[in-house]
Formats: sequence, structure tokens, C-alpha cells
Amino acid sequence: MNKIIPLSLVAIVSLYATEVYLAPIGVESTVITEVAEKAETSADVAVAISSRVPSIDMSRRSGIANDILIRGQKRDNISIEVDGTKINGACPNRMDPPTSHILANQIETIEVTEGPYDVATFGVMSGGVKIKTKKPTKNFKGEVNVGMGSFGYQKLGATVSGGNDLIRVSITASTEKSDQYKDGNGDTFAEQIINSPTAPATARYQTQYQDMQAYTKKSIMAKAFITVTDNQELRLSVTANRSDDILYANSTMDALYDDSNIYSIEYNINTLTDVYSNMNLQYYYSDVDHPMATTYRDASLGTNPVIKNWLTTEMQGLKFKNTFDIQGHKILVGIDGSKRTWDGHYESDNLPLATGRKSIDNAVTKNTAIFSKLSKSVGEVDFTFGARYDYTKITNDGGFQNNNYSGINANLTTTLNLDKESKVFFAFGQAKRVPDARELYFRGSQNNVVGTQDLKQTTNREIDVGYEIATDAYSAKVKSFYSRLSDYIYIQKGVSVRAFQNIDAIVYGMEVSGEYYVSDDITVEASASYKVGKKDNALAGQTDTDLADIAPLRANITTTYEYANHSSVSAEIQASDTWDTIDSDNGEQKLDAWAILNLKAKHSFNKSFELTVGVNNVFNTTYAVSNTYTDLTLLTTSTTTDVMLFNNPGRYVYTNVKYTF
Repeated sequence: MNKIIPLSLVAIVSLYATEVYLAPIGVESTVITEVAEKAETSADVAVAISSRVPSIDMSRRSGIANDILIRGQKRDNISIEVDGTKINGACPNRMDPPTSHILANQIETIEVTEGPYDVATFGVMSGGVKIKTKKPTKNFKGEVNVGMGSFGYQKLGATVSGGNDLIRVSITASTEKSDQYKDGNGDTFAEQIINSPTAPATARYQTQYQDMQAYTKKSIMAKAFITVTDNQELRLSVTANRSDDILYANSTMDALYDDSNIYSIEYNINTLTDVYSNMNLQYYYSDVDHPMATTYRDASLGTNPVIKNWLTTEMQGLKFKNTFDIQGHKILVGIDGSKRTWDGHYESDNLPLATGRKSIDNAVTKNTAIFSKLSKSVGEVDFTFGARYDYTKITNDGGFQNNNYSGINANLTTTLNLDKESKVFFAFGQAKRVPDARELYFRGSQNNVVGTQDLKQTTNREIDVGYEIATDAYSAKVKSFYSRLSDYIYIQKGVSVRAFQNIDAIVYGMEVSGEYYVSDDITVEASASYKVGKKDNALAGQTDTDLADIAPLRANITTTYEYANHSSVSAEIQASDTWDTIDSDNGEQKLDAWAILNLKAKHSFNKSFELTVGVNNVFNTTYAVSNTYTDLTLLTTSTTTDVMLFNNPGRYVYTNVKYTF
């Protein structure tokens, strides 16, 4: 595939840039609205936001449950929250990333923080995602959503909400399933393995499983908001997810199931006094049950044993926030505490793998913190200062050393409002994150200790600057950043014991986004991002100083024509440059440039019925969006250094019908 991205696309992206459903709220954050309304092809949150925020890339793992990166950062370098509830996955190979435990059709808004600028949340080192789900309404209302698409995709979702002055209740439920999609070459998951020169024969799906579904997923969320007094409210929430037989083609195992539960109890008080404007107390609990195994692969044929790695994780936390308005100063003060338990063991019906051998042995991460944030406007300048102190203790039952970490996170953001239409902004901050149990204690199936128990915590020191303008004719936002990572946690390929190590590195780049109103009916929206990542020094025995997971120049451009009754047609181009700045010493490989065209038409027949039809990847392009850094365990053979790539879907035709009442 040619490396050159069409010059017309680059020119337009350089001139304009964010989409109409993005609401920029500051140097450090972007809010995505209409998340549920635009989830026509999948309920996967990673799919929903990766094409809508220029700083976010997606790591393609399967047909569902994909992962995200913010400015090249993933795993514990970024934080995921759902309605204030901290979410973690159980799988060390990211088969169940945090975003997979909530569905797009349950979501009202998503706030994306880029950089170390959220002091109220544990673990926001290089960015974070705060998901707000739909709130119960007093008036009775509801929605039914039916979707179908290529490769046997079927979705059914419904939301009902209503109540009175005392209580408001809502229930959102959905079910979704799909066969294995085909890539641009016409290959299913099973056929991608067969046709890959780097996938071992033992990783192929057994004959009876080669045509099995890619996944099934069911979810239900229930909420109750109870009015205690005019200014006090008790908020209860529970979400249950049940996913079965999720296939991960370029991994050695598949998920037999992935079950999660999220519970939250929150008490909110507004306007206690003229000065004390809000008090919020929240307790939350979440758990994930995730067994993955070689059940469907040729590796378990005949007398060969099925190997299973069964992992569970639990997260519980308590957060107390207080907001004050004192003579034009908005002050947030709070305390935060959480406890994560992560446990895993191997199972096998034959030696040499002993059933019950631990992969992660009851690792417990306890965090306590205090935080504060001050916001103040002086003339045309807005200031925000935040600080947080964390103390974290990590223990385990595997005989490894226990670790204590402490650190201070702090940031300052300033915005100069040049006039009613434009502003410039500047921010700098520092944030830390502690190692997780996989990085410290994980054991491989051969009982080798992959983790490194004496890892230091990582520190990110970052500067962000930018300019934003919004007029009646167009809007645009340009942001640049420079991030210095000290003691960054990195994994080295080919090392089976103590594979993780601390390194120093930098990441810097630029993001542009905006929209141009051609007329009352036609809007052009575009976004692009570019970043560079470098290690200070190559790892021992290596020469490559490029940092992994740093995607190349990527851009989106969408033209939308709106007509009567909130109906519209749109054409979108998504494109990526060649990914040739890679960490080849640690598993990454060159990926071809690509560009795809997506078409969509939405027609509202009245206030109740809406029909959407569309075609993604119109020209059936074969392409991959995510690389093969050895941080993930992916398929390879003993005779090659390359790893199996997993291609994105080929041409995908879909339709969606929504009924609102």
C-alpha cells in the first residue's frame, strides 16, 4: 500500500479540525456527547471514541472488548472511571480492558483527560476517561434500538426511565452477538491464523470451532435516584455484564467467558450553605471473572491438555468530595481510598502444568489519598491548580517482596481569553503511577517469574500549550504537548524472567481538531494527531530507541449534509500514515499506510422512529490499526521474529432502527 496519504485530506486537516459532537472544555479535557446515539455498528466503547478524539488510538484485540491508548499510553498509565467507579480488567493480556465492562448504548457522555491533570482520580498519569451513564428521568420515557450488520451482527437494546418527586428509576439492557468478521482479504478470524506466516499450526482453531461466533454479550444496568430532601439525593446503581466465548485470533487463548459487576452507592448534597456548595460521598465495588483457555485450538487436540489461566479481580473504593465557593474561588477538597485484589491460577488436565499453580497470587493494592483543586478567574485569565498526595501499599501471597509507594501529583492550568471567540492555554503538571501486580509478580505457564518485584513507580512531567477559536463560520483547536517519563515501566522481548524494567523516555506531539460550516446544512469536520516517542537509551543488548505504541500521523475528515427532521447523510475518511517508526527490538513491525471511506444516512420519520443505514470500509481495504509490541502475548513461531497481525473488518454494511417513546 502506498505510504502517501491523499494531499487533499492532509490539506483539509491542516486547515480545520473536532467533530460537531465534541465539546472542548479546556486544555486538558474533551467531552464526547451523543455516545449511545452514534453506536450503530457496535456497543464497544473503544470503537465509539477512538475515531472521535484525535489523541485516542484503538488496540484491536477481537470483534469486541478492544482497548484504547491516549497519546500512546495504555494499561495503568491511564485511568478509566464509570460514574466515579474505578474499573479494572482481570486479564494480563488485555482481553477485558476496563472500557469493555460498560457498553456504548448505556453512556450519556465521555470526558477524556489528556495528560496528568486530574487530581481527583487514582492513576491518571498520562490521561484518563470518565464515563457518565444515562441518568433516570422523572418523566416516563424509553427507547428501543435494533441493529443488524454484516458477518451476522445483531444487537437489541432498550432503555426505560421514569418516576416521581420521590424516586426516579431507569433500566438499560442490551444483547449483542456477531460471527467472525472478514478482513479485506475475505479471511475470518480462523482463516487469518491459517494464512499468517507467523502463526504456529497449534494456534489454529479446531475444525469444529472454525466457524463459531466471535462473541455474545449481554448487559443490564439499573439505577435509582431517591430524593431525600430538596437538596439531597441518594443514588444507587448496578451494572452486570456477561460475555461468552470471545475469540482472540492472534493470541494463544480465547476467553471462555468474561463476567463483571459494578455497584455504586452515592449520596449527594447541594447548597449546604452559601459557601459550602456541594458534598458528595460515594462507595463503589466491582468484580471481574475471566477464564481464558486453549479449548478451541489445535494445541489441545488429542491427548494434549487444555491449558487455562483463570483470573479474577475486585475493586472497591470510597471517595468523599467537598466543593466550596469562597469569594470567587471554587475549591474542591477530598479524600480517596481504594483496594484492588488480583488473583489468578493455571489449570490443566495433564502435566507438566500443575493445576492450581498461581499466575498472580492474591496481590492486593491499597491506596489512600487526599486531593484539592482551586479554580479562579482574574480578569481575562482563568487559573486552576490541583494537588494530590498518594500512599500505596502492594502485597502478595506469592513470597515476593511487598512494596510501598508515595508521591505528590500537582498541576497548574491557565487560559487567557483573548476575546469572545478565541483563547490560548498553557498547562504543566506531574503525576505518578505505581506498578500493577502483573508487572511485579506475574508467573508464566512454565512457572517463570515474568514480573519484576522491585519496580519503581513511574513519573510523568508534562507541558501542554494550545489555541482555540470558535466563530459563526468555523471552530478549531490546536494542542501540543511534551511529556517526560521517568522510570517508565517497559517490557523487554525475549526475557522470560524479570522482563519488566524502568526506563526514561519522552513523548511529544500535536493534535488538531475543528469544524467548518459550509452552509446551514453542510458541515466539514476533521481531526488529526501526530506524536513521537523515544527512549533515552536502548535496553540492554538492544539498539532501538523508538518507544512502542506510538502510532503515526492519523486523520479523520467527515462531511455531513443535514436536512429536515434531524436527518442527515455523511461521508467520512479515516486515514493513517505508514507505521515505520517502531520498536523492532521489542516486537513491533512496519505497518502499511491505509485510508478507508465510511458512508452513513440517517432519516427521522417522526419524533419516534429513526432509521440509519451505512457502509464502513466501502472499498474493502485490508489494514491493521494496532502494532505488535511484546507487552501483549501474541502468536509467533520459533522460526520468525515477527508476530501475527490482526486485521480490521473489511466492508461492513449495517442498519439500525431506533424507536423513542
